[in-house]
Amino acid sequence: MSDTVRATALFILVAVLIIGTGVVQSWNSALLILNFGLISAVMALGVNLQWGFAGLFNVGVMGFVALGGLATVIISMPPTTEAWAAGGVRVLLGLALGAATIVGTILMRRAMAPGRYRALATLVVLVGGFFLFRWVFDGGTQAIESIDAAATGYLGGLGLPVLLAWPVGGLLAAGAAWIIGKTALGLRSDYLAIATLGIAEIVIAVLKNEEWLTRGVKNVNGLPRPVPREIDLQTDPAFVERATSLGIDVVTASTLYVKLGYAAMFAVVLVILLILAQRALHSPWGRMMRAIRDNEVAAEAMGKDVTARHLQIFVLGSAICGIAGAMMTTLDGQLVPTTYQPLRFTFLVWVMVIVGGSGNNLGAVLGGFIIWFLWVQVEPVGLWLMQTITSGMPQDAWLRGHLLEGAAHMRLFTMGVILLLVLRFSPRGLLPER
Repeated sequence: MSDTVRATALFILVAVLIIGTGVVQSWNSALLILNFGLISAVMALGVNLQWGFAGLFNVGVMGFVALGGLATVIISMPPTTEAWAAGGVRVLLGLALGAATIVGTILMRRAMAPGRYRALATLVVLVGGFFLFRWVFDGGTQAIESIDAAATGYLGGLGLPVLLAWPVGGLLAAGAAWIIGKTALGLRSDYLAIATLGIAEIVIAVLKNEEWLTRGVKNVNGLPRPVPREIDLQTDPAFVERATSLGIDVVTASTLYVKLGYAAMFAVVLVILLILAQRALHSPWGRMMRAIRDNEVAAEAMGKDVTARHLQIFVLGSAICGIAGAMMTTLDGQLVPTTYQPLRFTFLVWVMVIVGGSGNNLGAVLGGFIIWFLWVQVEPVGLWLMQTITSGMPQDAWLRGHLLEGAAHMRLFTMGVILLLVLRFSPRGLLPER
C-alpha cells in the first residue's frame, strides 16, 4: 500500500468515526470531538516540529499552551478601570524595576573585572533590586486584588477582538521559548526534558497564584467569542425561521451552528500551519534540520550552527502550541489554570505524535484526531462494557464493584496499550516519515 493510499484510508477512518459518533450519540458530541481534534492536531504539529524535525525532547508543552490561554485573556477581556486606577501603574513600575535589576546586573558584570568586588556588587544590586521590586509590586497587586475580588480583582485585558489573541498567543509562547531555549538548549536531551517540565510547572504556578493577572483559581469567565452566542441565535427570528423550516429544534440548531463556526475557523488555522510545515519540511532548511537531528556532530563539522537552529525550531514549535492554547481557551470561553496539567496532557500530545508518525506532519495531524477521539470515547465505552460484563453478577459482588470502579481508568490504560501496540507493530507510527 502506497503512502498516499494509506494516509487517505486512515483519514477516511477518522471521518467515519466522527460521523458515526454523530449518528449513534449526537451531532453535538461529534462536533465537540472534531473541534478539540483540530486543536489537538495543531498541538501535535508543534511538537512534531520540535521532535520530528530536530529531535528536541520538550516536556513543557502545557506551559506554552497555558501562555496561549493567557494571551486570550490579555487581548480580549475588557480592562478593569477601577483596578488600573488602584494599582495598575504601580504593578507596571514594579515589573519595570524587576527587569531593570536583571539588565543592570548583566551590564555591571560585563563592565567590571572578575573578582571579589564584582561579586559583592552583584549581590548588592540583586538583593537591593529584589526588595525594591517586591515593595512596589506587592503593593500594586494587593490594591488590584481588593477591587471587587468576587467579580473582578484583576486588571482585565485590552478589549480587542478575540481572534487577535491567537497570533498573540503564538508570539507570547515564542518569547518564552526564546528565553528558555537560550538557557536550556545546551543541555543533553534528558536534562532538556526535565528543564522544560519544570518551567511549564512554573508558568502554570504563576497563572494559579497571580490573581491580578488571571484571577488565579477563581478563573476568568465570559471570554468574548468570535461566533454568536447560542442564546442570541435562539432569539433571532431569522435563525429561528431557518431552523424551523429545516425541521431542527432551535436549541440544537444554535449549538450546531456555533460549533460548526468554530470548526471552520480551526480548520483554516490547521490547514495554513500544515501547508507551512510541509513547505518547511521539504525546503533546504527542513533537510538541514533533519541532518542535524540525525547526526549533530557531522552537521556541525559542515559548518552548521546546531544550537542556533535548535533555538529557532524550538521557538517555532512552541509558538504553534501557543496558538493552539489560545484556540482552546477561546472554545472553552474561560481560562481555568488548574486544568493545565503538564505531565498528564503533555503525555497525551506525545502519544499523538508517536502514534501518528514522528517526522511526518500528516502523521501528527492524524495522531491528534485518533488519540483525541479515543480519549473522549474510551471511558463511556469502557463503562458500558463493564456494565454489560457484570450485568449477571449480584449487586453486592466485590468483582462487580471493582470492575465498575476501574472503568474510570480506561483512558490511561487504553493510551498505554495503543502506544505499546504501535511501538511493537509500527514503531515509526501509522504514517512513517519518508
